[in-house]
Amino acid sequence: MAFIAIVVGLLLLIKGGDWLLKSSVSLSLNLSIPKAVIGMTVVSFATSAPELIVSIQSALAGYSDIALGNVVGSNIANLAFVLAITILITPIAVPKSFFKTDWPMMMLATLLFIGMIAFDGMLSSVEGFIMVLILIAFLYYLLKGQGVSEVTEVASEEFELLNSFQTIQYLIAGGFALWLGSETLVRGAVSLASLMGVSERVISISIISVGTSIPELSASIIAIIRKEKAISLGNLIGSNVFNILAVMGITSMIQPISVQDPNLITNDLVWMFAISLLVLLMVFIPRDSRLNRFNGVVLLGLYLYFIYDILG
Repeated sequence: MAFIAIVVGLLLLIKGGDWLLKSSVSLSLNLSIPKAVIGMTVVSFATSAPELIVSIQSALAGYSDIALGNVVGSNIANLAFVLAITILITPIAVPKSFFKTDWPMMMLATLLFIGMIAFDGMLSSVEGFIMVLILIAFLYYLLKGQGVSEVTEVASEEFELLNSFQTIQYLIAGGFALWLGSETLVRGAVSLASLMGVSERVISISIISVGTSIPELSASIIAIIRKEKAISLGNLIGSNVFNILAVMGITSMIQPISVQDPNLITNDLVWMFAISLLVLLMVFIPRDSRLNRFNGVVLLGLYLYFIYDILG
């Protein structure tokens, strides 16, 4: 029953994230927000919604390692699994924004998160508030820097342009599915961890994080099929930024989070930092500003080893 609950919870989260993504992007298109901003902000936030709901629900229920492991595992999965699958399908030419804003912001958020956790083994409400403030400042910089002069054309390509009533419908349905899915998933994860005799961290890092990364995978594949690879990469980088600053920030503001399993600090955070750094090195070597299929094989291999190590 525990495994069934996890599967049902993940399916609800995936569908809820998809509905929220449709409504969010449609709303953004109606507001004429530029394509680059949509990929880095709106799509990233919508695809991070499952992580946000799961983390809040877990923290409030007293399962802080699920809240933390969900975000750390999801960030690793976004780069080592989702990005790997994406560039195995088609290589990606890295845009200038990756070097100028996207990757530096992701690393800043990553280092800040690691520093806060490693310092005292917890995220306080004040630290969460600082994270959210940094995110707001970053979003302001993006919106001000990009402007709204170039209206995106993704309406007829990647996402369906909905009318106001449809947008509200998808928004409400997505929110409800995310809530119900998070309730079911967290309960199932705790039960499965107890049955298997492993910590909640192991379940959240290995199973939950992959499930909550499915919306990112879906959005990225849709983007590359429609030849919008900038949205694909920007979505993944942006999702990692949102996972840390928004998901962890908002969650710890609601309920301070403390580390229960020290392996989250000594192992999982190290992997998250290393994979983030590796992506930059791959872009610079062999200096063609591209992520190719070989990079995808390396990233996917590392991710499989990481999961094997976690479960072993």
